[in-house]
Amino acid sequence: MKKVVLAYSGGLDTSFCIPWLVRENGCEVHALTVNTGGFTPGDLLQLEQRALQLGAASFHAVDARQEFYDRCVRFLLFGNVLRNNTYPLSVSAERMFQALETARYALLKQAQAVAHGSTGAGNDQVRFDLAFQVLGPDLEIITPIRDRKLSRQEEIEQLRNWGFDWNWEKARYSVNKGLWGTSVGGVETLGSRQGLPDTAFPTPLSATDARRLSISFENGEIWGIDGERFASPLQAIEALQSMASPFAIGRDIHVGDTIIGIKGRVGFEAAAPLILIKAHHLLEKHTLTKWQQYWKEQLANWYGMLLHEGQFLEPVMRNIEHFLADTQATVTGKVFLTLHPYRFVLEGVESSFDLMDPRFGHYGEMNQGWTGDDVKGFIRIAGNASRIWRAVSEVSRESPPA
Repeated sequence: MKKVVLAYSGGLDTSFCIPWLVRENGCEVHALTVNTGGFTPGDLLQLEQRALQLGAASFHAVDARQEFYDRCVRFLLFGNVLRNNTYPLSVSAERMFQALETARYALLKQAQAVAHGSTGAGNDQVRFDLAFQVLGPDLEIITPIRDRKLSRQEEIEQLRNWGFDWNWEKARYSVNKGLWGTSVGGVETLGSRQGLPDTAFPTPLSATDARRLSISFENGEIWGIDGERFASPLQAIEALQSMASPFAIGRDIHVGDTIIGIKGRVGFEAAAPLILIKAHHLLEKHTLTKWQQYWKEQLANWYGMLLHEGQFLEPVMRNIEHFLADTQATVTGKVFLTLHPYRFVLEGVESSFDLMDPRFGHYGEMNQGWTGDDVKGFIRIAGNASRIWRAVSEVSRESPPA
């Protein structure tokens, strides 16, 4: 009997995979759920019960939140990564770690195969397959939905034929909740014209009075909120999400290019990620030089793009991570902001590494470290190359070659 580890989310597609593998193919299925944020103990218990009812030989849940933060989320924060200047790569990043954990578990269980419920029309199939091919090159990859081109209705009818006449009706909106944001998909995101209504987002607006906050960063990582230090940045992120999400902050729709070449739209809400990225970026403006900021932006864009396209295991990612981490040595201080319904306002920072130091001058008012003659000489030298080019090009235009 072939032993198969299934990346199991509990949705229709992965639920279909279990009896299809067991009943139609005689496999021994071990269902694995990887928690990268968003699962409660009650959720996991329900997932286990359903997986065993569907025919799985076992169910296992892995809490990958800390590793997800340590190996990925903190670098997304260090790089202020927003795909297309909009999306904090919520699902993109999570899927890679779910794939990595699935491959590891398959090797631990000495399985002959791994399976996932991805269709042939999305990014996740690439992320899962790439991780499996690199970490478990001898593992067979089984993808029933993709290979059989099954429609949702066909899956439901087959499940009912097998005796699982459960409520398979699709919710009006599909929601994927995680540590670094929640994605929201619906009929509106299938086209280009419509936005998502308020009711599509899982967290309703419930806080209407403005709330001031201070966020403490140490070497680029969040450790405190309003003077309270948390046991870990992971806990601080979860606490900030609880504080900010009632303001309905961080809602938007991302339009992007998929790995397979088509464009797609997805809604999301990501209160804590967006607040942290913007607050962190503000602190960096005060504590990093312009060239540190410039090269960080270039490399961080590449990091986000490669992560989105399933290339987390590419060695250059470790090189970029080293660079990003090295830039955070002075990114320490407090950022002050105010939360409002649907938005937040950054006010300012306090940092012992603030390069906006009055000892060297006040912009537009007073210079302390140089004289007027110093500036005149600097300006003359700064314009030297342009003056030479202009003089030579004008001569060339007046005296064209014979």
